[in-house]
Amino acid sequence: MKAIAVVPGTTQVRLVDRPEPAIGAPGEVKLKIVRVGICGTDRDEAAGGRAQAPADASDLVMGHEMLGQVVEVGAAVKSVRAGDYAVFTVRRGCDQCLPCVMNRPDMCRTGNYRERGIRGLDGYQCEYVVDQEAYLVRVPAECAAVGVLTEPMSVAVKAIEEAAALQAARLPDAPATPNWLHGRRCLVAGLGPIGLLAALALRLRGAEVFGMDVVDAATARPRWLAAIGGSYVDGRQIAPGQLEAKYGGFELIFEATGIAALEFALLDALAVNGAYVLTGIPMGDRPVPVAGAELMRRMVLRNQVMLGSVNAARDHYQTAVDDLDRARLTWSGLVERLITNRYRYADFAEAFAHHGAEEIKVVVEWS
Repeated sequence: MKAIAVVPGTTQVRLVDRPEPAIGAPGEVKLKIVRVGICGTDRDEAAGGRAQAPADASDLVMGHEMLGQVVEVGAAVKSVRAGDYAVFTVRRGCDQCLPCVMNRPDMCRTGNYRERGIRGLDGYQCEYVVDQEAYLVRVPAECAAVGVLTEPMSVAVKAIEEAAALQAARLPDAPATPNWLHGRRCLVAGLGPIGLLAALALRLRGAEVFGMDVVDAATARPRWLAAIGGSYVDGRQIAPGQLEAKYGGFELIFEATGIAALEFALLDALAVNGAYVLTGIPMGDRPVPVAGAELMRRMVLRNQVMLGSVNAARDHYQTAVDDLDRARLTWSGLVERLITNRYRYADFAEAFAHHGAEEIKVVVEWS
């Protein structure tokens, strides 16, 4: 079968031939890949950045955002059958710590996890994949058009759920409403696919959403945000330190920029008792000057929480599928518009390029 592979640490991305995988255990499922999303991690790998091939290989099959269709199931599989659409999760546990044994490798304690298409395991940029049912989530046929967004949506959902759970546990007035996010003023910084999907998840939960980026308001991402009822903030016109005075403090900030200096600066916009969740991973190692004492005083005196969140567990994938289905019914045709660029697998090189302000999500089509 055909696959797209990278030699880690180089810019050698190529179309290769690999043996077609076969089911080898009763609990396994074989999927024919329909499409695979491209994200910043993939582009970093293609540019020679972080990627780790399997132990017995010199290259790594890329891709971790996927949608497939079931072609075969093992004798013990119960949740899907041939013809169903489904996604596999990304991370595989270390089998050494309790979270991984509980199928929560997103909270691995040892750091010895593996990730399909990223670290130590081949990914999904290929014609067929086989994996265990424990890592699979069924996607309703009605959602197949947006199913490839499940993985980035799961990252957003996990981060939001963690922040909301912390707030519900520590704020004395939280039990007054069953949904802490309803009516809360929230800021999403960085309107890439994960940022926009976070805005979508927050709007589905009744939050008031502001989205911040550095693109013109008439371009694709701010227009999409406005269509779900969000408000756009142009970061070129208003600095993080001015946000609180203009809009009031934000009770939740969801960061998806990966810009270290901005990640610290956004603390100025966090409200009293607010929660700030970071999902962006800064590249490089350039030092960032920080007014450390002032920031720490502010966080302590204002009862603020700052947390990082990465990856997602199978339950978050299921919530992501449910959210995408709700959004599809709430805003007809809108979620599909997040996928702006499609390329056949043979044209993979063009898929890894940047395509300007009108690009949101790029996908590689396999079938």
